Amino acid sequence: MPRSQRNDNFVDQTFTVIADTILKIFPASKREKEAFAYYRDGMSAQGDGEYAEALSNYEEALKLEDNSYDRSYILYNMGLIHASNGDHDKALEYYAQAIDLNPRLPQALNNIAVIYHYKGEQTEDAEEKEEFFTQAADYWVRAIRIAPNNYIEAQNWLKTTGRADINVFF
Repeated sequence: MPRSQRNDNFVDQTFTVIADTILKIFPASKREKEAFAYYRDGMSAQGDGEYAEALSNYEEALKLEDNSYDRSYILYNMGLIHASNGDHDKALEYYAQAIDLNPRLPQALNNIAVIYHYKGEQTEDAEEKEEFFTQAADYWVRAIRIAPNNYIEAQNWLKTTGRADINVFF
């Protein structure tokens, strides 16, 4: 039975009712509805920490979803799962694909920056550390340009390390 039909908790029940209402109001093809159902089930599984199930649902949604904007969020969520599992390289791949489809996805840009910053902190090689921090700065600057009121810690890091003039964003 699909996760969306189980209605395990109040949040899932509420989300399912709202999503079903939206699908009834707005015209959508059977394929679009099916893609959304897989995406919805993926989000529910991800929220429950059932990452394998979530990834499976997201993969099915990607097979059906044609809209680039919607695909970007599916890929972004897949990146979140891989990042939370510690597979940073795989997460970077999914985030990059999401940004290719939706360049104005600041949360994906931020997450890429976080991973590069983390990699910079983990290495002892000074040259490699600088390269990772430069990449982190580049992605944070892009994210902040899209969402200037977000990522305050990143803005502080950019300013204190001299990697960007934060005043440019405001």
